Amino acid sequence: MSTVMKNESSILSMIAEASEGLNINIEDFKEKSLRVINEDDSDEKIVDILTKNALENIDEANPDWTYVASRIYMNSLYKEAAKNRNYQLTDKYGDFYQLITQLTDKGIYSPLLLEKYEETEIRTYEQAIDIKRDELFDYLGLYTFATRYLATDHAKNLFELPQERWMIIAMYLMQDEVESVRSERVLEAYWALSNLFMTVATPTMNNAGKTHGQLSSCFIDTVDDSLQSIYDVNSDVAQLSKNGGGIGVYMGKVRGRGSAIKGYQGMSSGVVPWIRQLNNTAVSVDQLGTRKGAIAIYLDIWHSDIEPFLDLKLNNGDERMRAHDIFPGVSLPDYFMEQVDARGDWYLFDPHEVRQVMGYSLEDFYDEKRGSGSWREKYLECVAHEGLSKRKVKAIDLMKRIMVSQLETGTPFMFYRDEVNRQNNNDHEGIIYCSNLCTEITQNQSPTEFLEEYVENENVIVKKYKAGDYVVCNLSSVNLGKAVPADVLERLINIQVRMLDNVIDINTLPIKQTTLTNQKYRAIGLGTFGWHHLLALKGIDWESEEAVDYADELYEKIAYLTIKASMEISKEKESYPLFKGSKWETGAYFEQKGYDSLEWQELKEAVKEHGIRNGYLMAVAPNSSTSIIAGSTASIDPIFKVFYHEEKKDFKIPVAAPDLTHRTYPHYQKSAYILDQRWSIKQNAARQKHIDQAISFNMYVPNTIRASVLLDLHLQAWDSGLKTSYYVRSTSTDIEECEWCHS
Repeated sequence: MSTVMKNESSILSMIAEASEGLNINIEDFKEKSLRVINEDDSDEKIVDILTKNALENIDEANPDWTYVASRIYMNSLYKEAAKNRNYQLTDKYGDFYQLITQLTDKGIYSPLLLEKYEETEIRTYEQAIDIKRDELFDYLGLYTFATRYLATDHAKNLFELPQERWMIIAMYLMQDEVESVRSERVLEAYWALSNLFMTVATPTMNNAGKTHGQLSSCFIDTVDDSLQSIYDVNSDVAQLSKNGGGIGVYMGKVRGRGSAIKGYQGMSSGVVPWIRQLNNTAVSVDQLGTRKGAIAIYLDIWHSDIEPFLDLKLNNGDERMRAHDIFPGVSLPDYFMEQVDARGDWYLFDPHEVRQVMGYSLEDFYDEKRGSGSWREKYLECVAHEGLSKRKVKAIDLMKRIMVSQLETGTPFMFYRDEVNRQNNNDHEGIIYCSNLCTEITQNQSPTEFLEEYVENENVIVKKYKAGDYVVCNLSSVNLGKAVPADVLERLINIQVRMLDNVIDINTLPIKQTTLTNQKYRAIGLGTFGWHHLLALKGIDWESEEAVDYADELYEKIAYLTIKASMEISKEKESYPLFKGSKWETGAYFEQKGYDSLEWQELKEAVKEHGIRNGYLMAVAPNSSTSIIAGSTASIDPIFKVFYHEEKKDFKIPVAAPDLTHRTYPHYQKSAYILDQRWSIKQNAARQKHIDQAISFNMYVPNTIRASVLLDLHLQAWDSGLKTSYYVRSTSTDIEECEWCHS
């Protein structure tokens, strides 16, 4: 784009077009822009000047300037695509069918698009592309979308435009729908995406329709207590990380430091060296060349290595016992939290010795009821057994170590295992040991078991495994700030659940166990973002019973619509294979939640009769990057500030809270670190009742918080029935974000 703007009138025309319908005064902007633009400036330079001038005008009183900047930037994208695709700029968007053929020939798009869809069908979709929807992006959203997700050729030349990305995603996810209704479903998916009513997971947004990468966000594996399993898991983690996945790993079955190996006492080096090995994998095998791998590792609070585990990310001490690039999570039974509250004793055990002496694995049990159950019975048996090695510590001392690490590093994440397993939809088929990298996924897990190795013929060696449950997260999120005011939840969730379900069949996963687990449970994770945005639009204060009640009401509605949508797909395509005996089939799911209205009872009977397509349905992911694209607030989090600057490589982008007006301002003005976190926990407890998996829930605290106050927050979170908590974000921690669960 080396052409020079012809004259002043063309610049003024661009400014007029970019500011049309917005609540701004452009006179000073025009004057300043014309003053600094030189006659020989290139188009790129002029766009850059106009964009930066518009961004400089953004503040709390003038948030609409972000749309001026976005429209100017969008025009530069139109020009770039027109040049690279060789079409006339007057059309803004070029020939859609030609785009698909071009990028298929270049090896960027999957050949499936042209194999599955006839040209006439693609021409229909081209007619449905609504260019006006490009104006829905604010500047930061468009900048993020354009620089990270729009398809380019191998030389990074832009070919794809925003509405084409949405349409390609819709086509790719609907490719195997029945042809008589496929076009209708493609257009429904496009409607949902292009209106920013929803987003798909980062890997889906990036990779759908392309030849490389998979569509799922996160994976969870379980390490067995063997050298074979440890190294197999490490290899699998490397493969998934290379293909763009965040990983959760449960290490609780691995024997502790000083444990016996083949009967020789004191030989085991414990879990820390293996965690350090995974740490090296995270650093060495990056995610599609964009960022280092992201691995969360979970350990039980009763494991004999828990103390060095809690110190893994600290900046002081023996570096040989540190793993700064992994994200630790701790698995907490109810009984531990009770002992913390009572300032009681706690005992640490080696899981290998428990198996040898007691004949069972302590981690394979949980408390079926609050205050009683098989886990604490087995634990107290271990405490009382004289032949079992154990170490007594104060429960509160372990909790202090957790909180010290959280204030310094933001981690460990908290996983309340008894509540998770009590609420497990598929407890007839297994147990849940831990969550994923972003703490919102809770699904059955089991380690993959090595069976044998043999020589099939002279040059072929075969290794046989019994596949374990290797969890896969398929994510998508409702934009509450746009979908609820537009009153489109029912229409939206119907198409959204179908899109998520289709990801399961279309996805190409590099590890066989993940494919098998995906097909067994057909698990999805429908979530939400834009909660604070919605509260502000409705004039509801964060710190209020009204917000808690609204969370309860809204998420019950979302749960109902999601379950109903999955049931309807089951009528058409069958239930997930493990439906029989599940809480869905028995009705226990509905009873446990207290869903006793006529509407819910009718749905319960419909699920019993027709089944349900997906064994796990809802999970609320972090969403900070995809919420930026959709112009809303992240996940269920409060905003940091009403007005702030997002730092990019070469400049800062000013950002105002979404839909900021004199009416919404009062409901935004308290930032995350000022809000009383007890209200956040209350909201989340109301929400969690209706979410069958978990929620990425951050606690925002000042770095001066007293230990007793932080402890009370954790106790409240556990006692309220939360399943997990994510980061403790203090004003002193610089936390690195994982993006793969953003949806």
